[in-house]
Amino acid sequence: MKIITPFLVAIFCFFLAPQSLFAQAQSQELSFTNRIVDSIYSPTLEAYQHFWVRLPEGYQADQDTKYPVIYLLDGFSLQNTLEIVYDNYWGHYLPHMILVGISNQEHRTRNLTTSQVKMRRGAAMNTETGGAENFTLFMANELMPHIDQQYQSSTYRTLIGHSYAGLFTINTLLNHRHLFTNYIAIDPSIEWDDQQILKQANEKLSQESFAGKSLFVSLAAEQLHMWDEEITMDNIMEDESEFSLFARSIIDFSNVATATQAQNGLNFSWKVYPEDLHGTVPLPSMRDGLVFLFKWYQFKSPTKYNNPETSVDEIKALLKKQEAIYTKNFGYPFPPMIEEMMNAYGYMNMQMGSPEKAHLFFKMSTEYFPKSANGFDSLAEYYEAQNDWENALKCVKKAFELSPNDYFQERVRVLEGKR
Repeated sequence: MKIITPFLVAIFCFFLAPQSLFAQAQSQELSFTNRIVDSIYSPTLEAYQHFWVRLPEGYQADQDTKYPVIYLLDGFSLQNTLEIVYDNYWGHYLPHMILVGISNQEHRTRNLTTSQVKMRRGAAMNTETGGAENFTLFMANELMPHIDQQYQSSTYRTLIGHSYAGLFTINTLLNHRHLFTNYIAIDPSIEWDDQQILKQANEKLSQESFAGKSLFVSLAAEQLHMWDEEITMDNIMEDESEFSLFARSIIDFSNVATATQAQNGLNFSWKVYPEDLHGTVPLPSMRDGLVFLFKWYQFKSPTKYNNPETSVDEIKALLKKQEAIYTKNFGYPFPPMIEEMMNAYGYMNMQMGSPEKAHLFFKMSTEYFPKSANGFDSLAEYYEAQNDWENALKCVKKAFELSPNDYFQERVRVLEGKR
């Protein structure tokens, strides 16, 4: 069955005829409908905590596949931002993942700040502060176990936070780094409480190991000083006013992280966005951050897969290498391609007159995704093209077993008549 997403269309449209870009008889639900809004009661926070979960395309509750997870703080306000990035980059740049957006609409300042303060920027703080450790306990002991119990999640986790949530993200890396593999701190409030987290970073990043951890930090630099537009990246470190402390703290932290990463093993990068404000920087930060964190995931040698001169043995070797990279980084067995890409390469090779390659991809899809009805139906279409009605029928019967619906039932009836 030809199910080809916009991402795969972009890759294969050069090779495929227009009519092959659409499903023949059955289409999957769009991935953005695969979302659940939920809440759990937290004894730690003594309140219900709301969150949403978006499951990846093709997700099946009874499958053996495990998915990496992104946890997004301020999840309801930044939901569209993350989904825009994810929808544009999954496949070649990002794996299929479970997305979890956590609400911080209530008690945001309390739950995300790392220490209690009475005054900030010359004004009294009229809200509770310093509850980050408590909120970390909620995530570690209540939310994350709930996600792991309810969904096919793995322990390969990414945490994303903006502003106060960026401060929370860096605090988690420094003090609870076992919880996540990756961290994205977007315009983080590192200046909080006289740069307390920066002081911790100076000590921990120079003395402790962060091997296997990755961090991306961003800075919105369109307005570095609230009152003085003459302050730029070129001269900001010369300014000593409180109004530039926010940006100077991010710069100081990033310089420390850069200087120490060779000795502590932290995979670190940061980026300045000169045309973005604090409120607009989450979108480019998520894009650049996720691409950086998953740089190792990016598909190797795509032109060789597309080249008709590449032999079947070469493709097998490339796939084995790709699988080894994924398995090493995720820490558990991981397919060399997502299912959609395997099927798309199968159809591409069918149309290019390379049946041996087509069979390789279709068969591989059923082996790596044995509970996918679509995979077996695609393999059946390959056998039909070879006039191998017996094997085509076996595959469609397997598809019907996995997904008993009218479409596969009719396919079985038609193929039984062709044997």
